[in-house]
Amino acid sequence: MNLGAILLIIVIVLLIASLPRWSHSANWGYYPSSGLSLVLIIIVILLLLGRL
Repeated sequence: MNLGAILLIIVIVLLIASLPRWSHSANWGYYPSSGLSLVLIIIVILLLLGRL
């Protein structure tokens, strides 16, 4: 595995963990997961362009 694939897996796990499913994070809304989604999109674009 290269560094890009490992980074992509870590971001996907963080994205799943930030969904507002638990009682302590229910009032956060979708702000944490939308921020991580933006990071995930940037990483995927960089992987497709071969920059990462």
